[in-house]
Amino acid sequence: MKPPTTIEIDRILQILPHRWPFVMVDRVTNVVPRERIVGHKCVTMGEPWAQGHFPARPIMPGVLIVEALAQIGGILAYATEPFDASNSLMYFLGIDKAKFRRPVTPGDRLDLEVTVAHHRTNVWKFRGEASVEGTLCASAELLASVVDRPA
Repeated sequence: MKPPTTIEIDRILQILPHRWPFVMVDRVTNVVPRERIVGHKCVTMGEPWAQGHFPARPIMPGVLIVEALAQIGGILAYATEPFDASNSLMYFLGIDKAKFRRPVTPGDRLDLEVTVAHHRTNVWKFRGEASVEGTLCASAELLASVVDRPA
């Protein structure tokens, strides 16, 4: 039986430890375990950062775009090698080659795509791109590891 290629928010919340306002993935639209994942975040004026970054022209902070890529990468790792989310966490270890090319603003749908660059034991290296309407906004290489939750 072929696994589902889409993941809705209720399942995302079972996989990720994050909660509002820090869940940065609204839906996964395609996942190919061991290879790639595609999904998105709908950016709104209700985001906590929108009132202060920047008041006259809200722009999604780059660090949150990278966080969205890391979170969807965590979902890809889970889809590839399911772990017990009540006993394990995926920790974000590092960022390389991060580039920001276009601002992301309320009203945008931030499309996220992450591919597996390397995987060994519990360590993952991902390549991620975030775009809006087909225009690249940010890209980065991400390093993460699945670890046991502290007791």
